Amino acid sequence: MITSNNGFFDKFGGKYVAEIIRRPLDDLEAAFNKYIHDPEFLEELRIIQRDYIGRETPLYFAPTATELLGGAQIYIKLEGLANTGAHKINNAIGQCLLAKKMGKTRIIAETGAGQHGLATAAACAKLGLECVVYMGEVDVRRQQPNVATMEMYGAKVVPVTSGSRTLKDAVNEAMRDWATNFQNTHYVLGSALGPAPFPDIVRTFQSIIGEEVKRQAAERNIDIAAVVACVGGGSNSIGVFTPFIEDKNVRLIGAEAGGIGPNVGENAARMTGNASREGIVQGYKSRFLIDEDGQSMPTRSISAGLDYMGIGPQLAALGESGRVEFTAVLDKEALEAVKFFARNEGILFALESAHAGAAAIPVFRPEKWKEFLKAELKRLENNEDIHDAEIMNK
Repeated sequence: MITSNNGFFDKFGGKYVAEIIRRPLDDLEAAFNKYIHDPEFLEELRIIQRDYIGRETPLYFAPTATELLGGAQIYIKLEGLANTGAHKINNAIGQCLLAKKMGKTRIIAETGAGQHGLATAAACAKLGLECVVYMGEVDVRRQQPNVATMEMYGAKVVPVTSGSRTLKDAVNEAMRDWATNFQNTHYVLGSALGPAPFPDIVRTFQSIIGEEVKRQAAERNIDIAAVVACVGGGSNSIGVFTPFIEDKNVRLIGAEAGGIGPNVGENAARMTGNASREGIVQGYKSRFLIDEDGQSMPTRSISAGLDYMGIGPQLAALGESGRVEFTAVLDKEALEAVKFFARNEGILFALESAHAGAAAIPVFRPEKWKEFLKAELKRLENNEDIHDAEIMNK
């Protein structure tokens, strides 16, 4: 299940949209299917990936973490070294270049943590396109540095004040804009979700991550046992998982936001726990944190990029089939992973990526991780670092 079957991944996916949105989606699908096989488009994209994004990004061996934990060798794909500081630029550049080929002059996007909006703003500046970014008012307040950077690139950031004022509401506003202005506007959806063909498009542009990992591992004779990635909507995870889906010897592990606990409103876990249900939301069928009436339930995560109520349809299908294993990582575990890799490898994870780090550590040697956490708590208490000690004890 590398690509969709007419927009579906088993029972998930589809194109459940109003007629006014169907036309731009159909036009986008036709253009994508044309240009993704066009040698000139692919060569232009390759040059931008190399010279502007800075690909390929390093596959870093973490020697101290490996030694301390005493289990499998740990490697980190350093997507943070890509231009704009995250993997989001891979998809943003791909879609903006595609939109320009289609004759579009205006780009709109949604963003939660701000990285997708930032990447889209940068891509538009690079390619000479107008850019408008919709962002929930809550996220605007907690992600001010990213907002300022988007505006520095020339983008207009529109705070969304409806609903919960977070990512899902930003998606709704972007969809409304696109329905009104699709003649000259393309909607750069940031994750591998939404109505078809977006899940296929985003996965395709993000799969460069996994392709590089596979090639880098082969060049260094690394035998990959497991690939771990954080999962909000799922763009980076499906990007790194894709080249390994058919290789059943490689475990694929998705780390969801466990928040502060298992109850409704305390997390954003769609594939773990029992709070989520199947539904059709924002144009596609997947698993969502919705109530019996199909209304979204509150979510929570320390990371703004992981608190979306749904999950991409391909990941939902891979999870239900058992090909991808999912685990919920608590906020405090993500924070400890941030500190662990910062202090021992000199690498500062984003809070989203730290969920993957926290999930990867105990895969082979969970007792070593428990020993580390106990020692860390004792150190903090001895140093009277009350704030950190309280976080670990919550």
